[in-house]
Amino acid sequence: MSKLGKLFKGGGPGRAKGRAGPTPQEALARLRETEEMLTKKQEYLETRIQRELAAAKQHGTRNKRAALQALKRKKRYEKQLSQIDGTLSTIEFQREALENSHTNTEVFKNMGYAAQAMKKVHENMDLDKIDSLMDDITEQQAVAQEISEAISNRVGFGDEFDEDELMAELEELEQEELNKKMTDVRLPSVPSTSLPSRPASSRKKVEDEDDMKQLAAWAS
Repeated sequence: MSKLGKLFKGGGPGRAKGRAGPTPQEALARLRETEEMLTKKQEYLETRIQRELAAAKQHGTRNKRAALQALKRKKRYEKQLSQIDGTLSTIEFQREALENSHTNTEVFKNMGYAAQAMKKVHENMDLDKIDSLMDDITEQQAVAQEISEAISNRVGFGDEFDEDELMAELEELEQEELNKKMTDVRLPSVPSTSLPSRPASSRKKVEDEDDMKQLAAWAS
């Protein structure tokens, strides 16, 4: 029989029939109390070891008998301390194992509840109906995809017109617009008022220059 079988098998030589064992919480509480007690004992022994070591140093060879007695007590305390260390390690291992067992028990219990809930949910579900429903969903998704593609495709309005003809018409419109702009351009009008006459002194100067030119031409 496996260890788990022995653990969960009812009855035993040291267990009275019909008597329930301690709960994991109770056992863990007892183990923690024991750990605290042994930890305090450790602190006490460590203090005594230091005290006996100091006494041995103080007596030294002057009082050899007292120094040796102190060292013997120190050795006994160290042995007890070592035993407590081992006991604490064993208790720690047992406590961790018990905590893990309790956790596993709770996990197993909750997984059983979840399995029962899933079974209850699936009782009213027909696999044939589910397959038919999934087929309908797949078909409707395909239809929706086709509709989306049909709507998003560019409609071919205006594709029956010749692009060359449209470009020629556009060039004619541009030429007409240019001709219209050229027609609207107006030259500046001639002023209606007469220009101011040249002053008399200026005319006299011009006449003198003309006489000098004629005289120069005769002399040559």
